[in-house]
Amino acid sequence: MPTFPSVEWFEAIRNIVNSDEVYRRIGVCYAQVGVKIPDLQEYYLLTFQAFEVVDVREVSESEAENADFWLEAPYERWKEMIRNVEDNGRADLHHTLITIDLEEPEGLARSHDRNRRDLFFRFNRSLQYFFDTSARVETVFR
Repeated sequence: MPTFPSVEWFEAIRNIVNSDEVYRRIGVCYAQVGVKIPDLQEYYLLTFQAFEVVDVREVSESEAENADFWLEAPYERWKEMIRNVEDNGRADLHHTLITIDLEEPEGLARSHDRNRRDLFFRFNRSLQYFFDTSARVETVFR
């Protein structure tokens, strides 16, 4: 059982998504997405290319911020979202990436470039499906 957050946890989701026909039907996704959990000082980079997640790796904070955009929230917020996905099979309306983005004062999706941040909205269905797929991964939390 992979621990959140870790490369193994993101890889477990990646492996499921990359072999999932439903994911392919959503459409292409071209984005480098940073994931920041600042209170744990954990940073990841997910690379989406066409119908696959082609790379997952742990990176420095600056590398996560150099992505097209990054998703940033405290550990407890990530944990709440992932537990909600586990409980419901997918995020309920209060735990989607878009809802969290609207509720967080600085937003969940951030970027140094407004045009690159727009990729969050353009590819949101693919990104949401990726995180919803975590329902199929037995997750251990720190």
